[in-house]
Amino acid sequence: MTAIEKRKLDNMTDVNCPPDPTKNSALRDLAAELKEKYTNKRLDGYCLYLYGVILKKLDLNSLAIDVFVEAVNVEPLHWGAWQELAFLVPNKHKLNSLLLPDHWIKLFFLAHAYLEQLNNEEALQLYYNLHSQGFEKSTYIMAQMAIAYHNRRELDKAITTFKDLLALDPFRLDNLDTYSNLLYVKEMTTELADLAHKAVDIDKYRVETCCVIGNYYSLRSEHAKAVLYFQRALKLNPQYLSAWTLMGHEYMEMKNTNAAIQSYRQAIEVNRRDYRAWYGLGQTYEILKMPFYCIYYYKQAQQMRPNDSRMIIALGETYEKLEKFENALKCYYKACSVGDIEGMALIKLAKLYDKLNEHDNAAAAYTEYCLKEAEQQRTSYEDKNEYYMALQYLANYHLEKGQLEDASTCAYKCLEHDETKEQGKALLKAIAAKRGKQEMEPVPMDETGNISNISVDSSVSNMDMVFSPNT
Repeated sequence: MTAIEKRKLDNMTDVNCPPDPTKNSALRDLAAELKEKYTNKRLDGYCLYLYGVILKKLDLNSLAIDVFVEAVNVEPLHWGAWQELAFLVPNKHKLNSLLLPDHWIKLFFLAHAYLEQLNNEEALQLYYNLHSQGFEKSTYIMAQMAIAYHNRRELDKAITTFKDLLALDPFRLDNLDTYSNLLYVKEMTTELADLAHKAVDIDKYRVETCCVIGNYYSLRSEHAKAVLYFQRALKLNPQYLSAWTLMGHEYMEMKNTNAAIQSYRQAIEVNRRDYRAWYGLGQTYEILKMPFYCIYYYKQAQQMRPNDSRMIIALGETYEKLEKFENALKCYYKACSVGDIEGMALIKLAKLYDKLNEHDNAAAAYTEYCLKEAEQQRTSYEDKNEYYMALQYLANYHLEKGQLEDASTCAYKCLEHDETKEQGKALLKAIAAKRGKQEMEPVPMDETGNISNISVDSSVSNMDMVFSPNT
């Protein structure tokens, strides 16, 4: 089988188009030979593993799962069989139905399978238990926990865990691609450069090393060089998921949508659970202005990450472009309720309500957004601009409603930002004029000459409105 794989790699002409293993006649012949021995019960645990790998390459996944289950029952300490099984099991229901051996390594398998299925909380709980039961110095468990933190967007915690891991084993290259992704997202250029140098010193021909260097060049906006290193990684291992996905991202940056689509599709061929590839395809088709394709791919990504607001907002934006406003509103509400990672769901919701002329709902969403932004104190120009534009909207809204105190509060805050300063001044003049007009109006009196009760409904402060995503 190794000879077949080597011949296949040697015959590859284009790293972007790896050959289809199901059309490999030598692989089918080997599968037929092993099937005969399997039927006659002549395969040991290791040969069962080999048979399972071949079935997987031929896309006979259901049969492969059964064979891998037999392999781990015969040879429970063969970790490779457990890994292949975890990769193939589609969901928790199928996982619970497997007849697995009652062995201590089963706990490692379950944690690994949960992580593959993005059940990060359950995976972490198992790893915490294993960590406290004698495996506190296991670099494997530390790496898996760091990946789980990464999946949960707990970036600082994941980076700290990887730093502890490298302090314990400075020559470890496994999972360094994930660590480099974290450093890339946090824009830690110096740390990423240092990691790339260390990886090259340890082994420059490892796929992880190529990915680390690729991420480094990507962070420096040298996208052509980044693609070159991701292609090197794929020359070494065409089934290396991270390289396909990251190369798709680079082609997107280079505006090469056809190559990006091809890379993302190959990533999905390697692992259909890679939500980043599904999301990337959605973004690519969005650039190509093909919204119905966008919806399909964003839905796939959202099903894999149901609590990731980025996927939900992307889906909502696509529905909005298609003028399916009810669906868009549902998506934005959902994004608010699961925890808005990028802080954009409320803004999207407010703008859509304004577009639909539902100004009270728009004001409620803008008010909630402003309250949250004031607490978080974001510093980027884009966030600040959205914040002050929201205040400008609220100032106009309260002015129209006759709530002059609230309008004045919002208008004064608009003076703090260059983009809204002039509008803020104009609003304050309008508020002052309206106040003067109100003061000049006669006070209503009843027949006895006493001041009558004035209705306060129109003067209740809407600054205390609370937006609820569950309503």
